[in-house]
Amino acid sequence: MNIDKGAVWVPFNLMERFMRDVFIGLGSPKADAAICASVLLKADQLGFDSHGISRLKPIYYDRIRAGIQRPAAPIRTLRNRGATAVLDGGNGMGHVVAHKAMSLAIQKAKKHGLGMVAVRHSTHFGIAGYYPLMAVKAGMIGICGTNARPSIAPTFGIENMLGTNPLTFAMPTDEQFPFLLDCATSIVQRGKVELHAKLNQPLPHGWVVAHDGTSQTDPHAVLADLVAGSAALLPLGGAGEDFAGYKGYGYATVVEILSAALQQGAFLHLLSGIDKKGAQIPYPLGHFFIAIDIEHFTPLAIFQKIAGTILRQLRASKKAPGQKRIYTAGEKEYLTWQERQKKGIPVNRQTQQEMLAMRDELGLKKYKFSFDKPPKRRSKKT
Repeated sequence: MNIDKGAVWVPFNLMERFMRDVFIGLGSPKADAAICASVLLKADQLGFDSHGISRLKPIYYDRIRAGIQRPAAPIRTLRNRGATAVLDGGNGMGHVVAHKAMSLAIQKAKKHGLGMVAVRHSTHFGIAGYYPLMAVKAGMIGICGTNARPSIAPTFGIENMLGTNPLTFAMPTDEQFPFLLDCATSIVQRGKVELHAKLNQPLPHGWVVAHDGTSQTDPHAVLADLVAGSAALLPLGGAGEDFAGYKGYGYATVVEILSAALQQGAFLHLLSGIDKKGAQIPYPLGHFFIAIDIEHFTPLAIFQKIAGTILRQLRASKKAPGQKRIYTAGEKEYLTWQERQKKGIPVNRQTQQEMLAMRDELGLKKYKFSFDKPPKRRSKKT
């Protein structure tokens, strides 16, 4: 977790109100804006700094302003049969249709034991982990995935074909935090490259491959080259087969198929956001959401105890030389949440300027931040 030395910490409640009012100012209904702000806030609370306030302007604000994303859109139900459904997001806010889809999956799981909802014509929906955690709150297992604009090259390839395509799981335990595995099927997601660019920090070797097969480390150049198609992120495991890069490539493909084929949605280069003439167009993403009602299999308390015991035994296992601690998925996020409850959300210098720009453009004068420029002193008349 990289924190800018010039970061300013903003309280949760202030940040959530500000983001909600930005979405309202862009044309989102109040209920939709509240969902969008909640998803972005959760990312920052858990330490997913690449998917919180730092993405408000470059992803949502700028796309809505550019007319390639709608701040509000009717959600259509295309199919609704038994334990399954298919929704169409109408190129509206991905957070809103994703929230509805997981809520519907949970509702169906209560009746059938399992519920699955596929979505098409959506947009970027924020932190993927938000939606499986909704299932956990209902005493269920949650799973979700989404495709994304092309970023990943196939094993032995150099062309960005697949999105970073996260495959995310959350499960309840008897501990203070659930098991939460929220990660891309690439070594790094595009949002983290964006964060490195904001902090002017080079990327590690082995994250990005150029068309000549060399590794790229300049995050600013990488972001431009990803759009141009002259660079690609590498799948989990890296280039080639020596470290099983084909596994990350395979899982990314699974997510691509489930995010497109079930709902007759777009895939691969159809998600590039650029038409044949080079003009910006919407990113018609697809998602899928699964809820599994544990009580249909076994009492929830027994599941939670077994899951918690597994995690505790993993953390208590023998540590590598020089290592003080073994973590399980969701633990670091819980620890970050505990710390940030007291300190707030760290906002890097570039994001500070973006927040001020959005505030001023939308006329949200009531928001005063500690990083506001002090008023210029008037010179004394002589």
